[in-house]
Amino acid sequence: MRRTQGYALSPYQMFATHAPPSLSNSLHLSRPYYSSPRSVLLVAATRLFCFQYHRIRAPTVTCMAGDNSNAGESSPDHVAGSWYSVPELRLRDHRFIVPLDHTLDRLASPKISIFAREVVAAGKEDQPLPYLLYLQGGPGFECPRPTEASGWVQKACEEFRLILMDQRGTGLSTPLTASSMLQFKSAEDLADYLKHFRADNIVNDAEFIRVRLVPDAGPWTVLGQSYGGFCAVTYLSFAPQGLKRVLLTGGIPPIGNGCTADSVYRACFEPIMHQNEKYYKKYPQDIEIVREVVKYLAESEGGGVLLPSGGILTPRGLQTLGLSCLGTSAGFERLHYMLEGVWDPVIVPGAPKQISYYFLNAFEKWLAFDTNPLYALLHESIYCQGASSRWSAHRIRSEYKEKFDAIKASKGCPVLFTGEMIFPWMFDEIHALRRFKDVAHILAEKEDWPPLYDTTVLNNNKVPVAAAVYYEDMFVNFKLATETASQIAGIRLWITNEYMHSGLRDAGVRVFEHLMGMLNGKKPLF
Repeated sequence: MRRTQGYALSPYQMFATHAPPSLSNSLHLSRPYYSSPRSVLLVAATRLFCFQYHRIRAPTVTCMAGDNSNAGESSPDHVAGSWYSVPELRLRDHRFIVPLDHTLDRLASPKISIFAREVVAAGKEDQPLPYLLYLQGGPGFECPRPTEASGWVQKACEEFRLILMDQRGTGLSTPLTASSMLQFKSAEDLADYLKHFRADNIVNDAEFIRVRLVPDAGPWTVLGQSYGGFCAVTYLSFAPQGLKRVLLTGGIPPIGNGCTADSVYRACFEPIMHQNEKYYKKYPQDIEIVREVVKYLAESEGGGVLLPSGGILTPRGLQTLGLSCLGTSAGFERLHYMLEGVWDPVIVPGAPKQISYYFLNAFEKWLAFDTNPLYALLHESIYCQGASSRWSAHRIRSEYKEKFDAIKASKGCPVLFTGEMIFPWMFDEIHALRRFKDVAHILAEKEDWPPLYDTTVLNNNKVPVAAAVYYEDMFVNFKLATETASQIAGIRLWITNEYMHSGLRDAGVRVFEHLMGMLNGKKPLF
């Protein structure tokens, strides 16, 4: 559910040429994102039929309302900064002191800080605007930092008072970095701490902020991108009283009990293979380049080459470039240009062939595990309710071993890149993650993850919800997303293959306008 450059971070298989039964109310046609002779039927639904699932006991969302008569002003657990400017925007920083564990008495729980940035159009600081909370993709990534009025942020600020909240552990919200996490004395202590950093507590933080920031503790609108959409569905499950409207962009989660990661990865491998096929069709010259790199890595001492940070790049590590390149609009181009500079030129006759520092440095920066290790540590846990993940991606990949064996493929087939997956061997090969290997294994085996969704509440949802569902979304599987949508009463879907997972970044104004129009009655159903 990874972000793409702060604003957002695709299956291709044709599941059907007609609308699924649960999406039968309306149609919305959109031009294809990639030119294709196949026609793609795109569907939008107003009200989805709901099916009864086993009820999950809802965790308590506990926030002290306090005195909200001076909403937005400083208090012992809330410090508001002064207004400052970037072109066409005015911004103000807020810091809130919240319990690490919202289920404990506030005095008993350790405290952490949550950072949120308030953004309005210049000149609207004192206007009584409705509030919009943005939930960033991830997990483990901070909110965007506006430098000017542009994209969906500019559009949102025409109508709203935008709140960009760094989710706990990210950005300026008591950040859990590769250095700060070393303060813990044992892997067990850190794992016990990290269990408080999933969507349930992110929602608790949001509610804590809402009742202190919004006048009269009124409800606000929430925009959830990717993993932020997962958090928004948790919000709908356990604190719908805080929501006025919900907008989802590429962020409808699987909501089944147990570990849904297995179903996610089984559903995603075929679309990942198709994205590889499209990449090599666009850049066929890269087939041999990637094969050559894999052979070079496999034949190097230790099975790989040293990375600038001290880690090691192996053939299977090279394949993880698919995480950032296969599922976003400009990802193919970025990968191709990166591969153009993979080899150092032979300037001195007889000098050995070697992979360039440029390529090795770009590889590490692209994956960003050194700056956002929380993503690797918590990624699979976002799919767990009362069950362990047991390294789901690693287990499911073994079912496709023949297709994703890089060394075998280098002898005659295109080497396939993998998608949004975290593997246990990453905690050996990536320098920034090595010190958290034991923590990762503890979290992978943890079974008592609390519930993140309540299907009974979702079946009876009263909050208006509009969702952009991307037909070729490699990160959030189309089929699984529509299955969940059938459980959220009243949801309206805009299903399109015009954009990929990065739609909010690539065409933020149009995506935001379209979703708002669906809820405001400006977009017809038929």
